[in-house]
This record gives sequence, structure tokens and C-alpha cells, in this order.
Amino acid sequence: MKIEQHRQLYERRRLYEIDGLLIGQVIARPWSVDGGGLECEATNLLALPISGVFTRHDGPRRHVLATPNHAVMLSAGVPYRISFPGCIGDLCLMLAVPAAVLSRWMPCALAGDAFDTKAFDDHALLPARTMLATRRLRTGLLRAGADPLDVEEAAMQLVTDVLRLARRDPRRRADEATRDPRRRARQVERVKEAITVDPARRWTLDELAGIACVSPHHLVHTFQRDVGTSVYRYVLRTRLALALDRVLGDDDDLSRIAFDSGFSSHSHFTSRFRAFFGITPRSLRLDRQSVDLTALRGIASAPAATVPFAR
Repeated sequence: MKIEQHRQLYERRRLYEIDGLLIGQVIARPWSVDGGGLECEATNLLALPISGVFTRHDGPRRHVLATPNHAVMLSAGVPYRISFPGCIGDLCLMLAVPAAVLSRWMPCALAGDAFDTKAFDDHALLPARTMLATRRLRTGLLRAGADPLDVEEAAMQLVTDVLRLARRDPRRRADEATRDPRRRARQVERVKEAITVDPARRWTLDELAGIACVSPHHLVHTFQRDVGTSVYRYVLRTRLALALDRVLGDDDDLSRIAFDSGFSSHSHFTSRFRAFFGITPRSLRLDRQSVDLTALRGIASAPAATVPFAR
């Protein structure tokens, strides 16, 4: 993509390459919500957002949202376009996974040289352990002297975990054959986008149902079925993802982070954070072995490098 033409600002950085697997990161600082023209990848990409949000469009009225709650797959040879809800931008860990690598790791995920979208969804809701593993892999790669075996094992675990989460239940495919899955997906994606752009807002079910143009009852059942969690729990995990980035990335007081992220108190935030991630915010911040705050703070000023990744 020509940055000048599409008025977007991207910083790309190659973090690691081993046995055909390329790991890097992309920082997007958009000047508008509009994305650029059609793009098409030569190899399969797995996008794991660290912070922010972007939307991948792969056809008329077909799109999926990429947030720290989700992994998004970009198949080789499939055209797509990127936009930025709320003009927030994003920081994303990208894994380029050629078919030769994927055939060794999880061959059932392939259809030719691309992801098998009939058997696998092209995005997945991530559990807490995968969100933490993504950040730990990135943080480890920002340090000098990363061990190749450790990197390859962590990357393989991330890819296979995400693909297992994205595997489609045959019963779901049969159910979709008698419904309008694209319309339902658009309704759900509208709600997810609204929540992601403003996670700290005190949302009501009526407001979110209005955004989706459905009844509250319909939204509750559709969201649970398609996303795999309730609307409230999705709001909660979006707030926690926002807070996680700030706990690791700056020195703000934890009470300030709690309130800014939409929690009613420090204790409420700590309780929810520990229940989801298995560790308190304070303990995670003090865990210098797994979190390098200096490296995290310095990434925004790191020199850009050309990486054959999306955007």
C-alpha cells in the first residue's frame, strides 16, 4: 500500500524469521477511518492485535473486527481492505505462516495454499491465556538474544491454539445453511465495533440492540451463539484488554486505569482482572521476567523497517 495515497501512517518492524515463519509487528496511526484499496497477501497471515482496532473487509457488507480480544486470519490470495473504526489505530503482532509451515503444524487448516474457510472461521475470540501469550512472545522478541527454539515453540503454540479456536462446529454449518449468516454476522459486528470503540461507556442492552437494528432478546441469543460469550462478558473482556495494555505499557496509577477502563473501583478492577488473567494487575506489572516495560514504552519510537505484511 502507498502510505501517501491512502493517508495512513504505518510503522512496520521485523521481529524474527525462522524456518519460513516470519514474525513482525505493524503500528497503524490512521488519519481517517477510511481504509485503502484492495490488498492481497502472497502468504497466510495471522493478525494478533495488542491494542487498538481495525476492520478487515473481504466483500460487500462482509467484514470482521480485529481487537485484542480477537485473532484474524488473512488467507493467501484473497483480496481484502482495511479500515479503522473510531480512527483509533492499532498495534498488531503479525505472523506470516506459509503453506509449507502450516502443513507441518496443522495441515487440516489448509485448503490448497490458503486457510480452509469452510472448516475454520477467519477470526477467533481469544481466551485470557492466549492474549497473555501474545504479549509475552512480542516482549521476548523485543529483547536481544531470543532463543530460536523458544520463539518457534511459542509461535507454533499461538498458531495452533488460534486455529483450534477457529474450527467450525459441523452443527453450526448445518444451522447456517437454513439461515442468513451474513446478515446475522453484520448485526453482531456492529455491536462489537461499538463496544470496542468505547469500552468504558455504560452500555445498555437497548442501546446495543438499536445499533444492530434487532430486539434485545434477539441480540442476546445471537451474540451468545455467534461470539461464544454474553454481551456483558464481551464488554468486560474488552475493558480488561484495554487495561492490560496500560498495565504493561505505562506507569499510570492502577486506580486511574480502572476508572478509565470503565470499572467502578480499583478493587472491582483487580478482582475482574485476576479472575480473567489469573494474576493481579500489580503482580503482572512487577513481573519483570515476563514484561519489559522499557522495551514496551520504546516501541513507538523504534525505527521502521520494511516487512512483507498487510498494510
